[in-house]
Amino acid sequence: MGKVIVLGSAYVIPDENHANTHLALAGQHGVVMIDASQTPVLRLRKAGLDFNHVHDLVLTHFHPDHVYGVPMLIMEMWLRGRKNPLRIHGLQHCVSRNENLMIAYEWDQWPGLFPVTFHAVDHEPEMLVLENEDYRITAVPVKHFLPTIGLRIVDKATGRVLAYSCDTEPFPGVLQLAARADLLIHEATGKGPGHTSASQAGEIAAEAKAKRLVLIHYPGEADTSQLVPEAAAAFGGPVTLAEDFMVFEW
Repeated sequence: MGKVIVLGSAYVIPDENHANTHLALAGQHGVVMIDASQTPVLRLRKAGLDFNHVHDLVLTHFHPDHVYGVPMLIMEMWLRGRKNPLRIHGLQHCVSRNENLMIAYEWDQWPGLFPVTFHAVDHEPEMLVLENEDYRITAVPVKHFLPTIGLRIVDKATGRVLAYSCDTEPFPGVLQLAARADLLIHEATGKGPGHTSASQAGEIAAEAKAKRLVLIHYPGEADTSQLVPEAAAAFGGPVTLAEDFMVFEW
């Protein structure tokens, strides 16, 4: 059964209890990370995950709160003696900038660095991001301030579906990736350009006929007590507010 661990749940401004939003997919054969912020290896360890089991990292877009942990992830893995390759996937806009960032850090001078490869996916509907023994992950462009993808993840053992909106305002592509999902993880930053409110997330979950809704990427410092009721007013299924290190199965 697919399992997703919330490594961080906050929007761009974190607080003492909420790291910036990033996730880990734990399967029988390894771990796939989605975005990287804070100190990723420490977050993985706190979640009970071995960084050596992370084979793939999917980057949704090149905003600092989603990618600033990438250099620290690579550096700490290297300093802790990692040998396994790491594959980094995302839109060309995102992966090329991350590769340039690592060049700025002169990573070619790090002796014995494990293999790291960047894999660009096409900016078009239903693009294949990666497929391994556990999951098939496809992406759909969503509507944010720069090129951004939402993800649809199929657990190959059960056929069940996890959808992740990433940062987006309401957009047809989100309905496409969330259609009949067993679990929809949707941002709830607030209504406005490039983002979605909890109420709108509930409407999207209802229209997509998702079975369960989890709200993420919300202002942790603000009063969040109304987010679940707002979403639940529009969506008849279960609604949960994500908190750091929560585990969801689907």
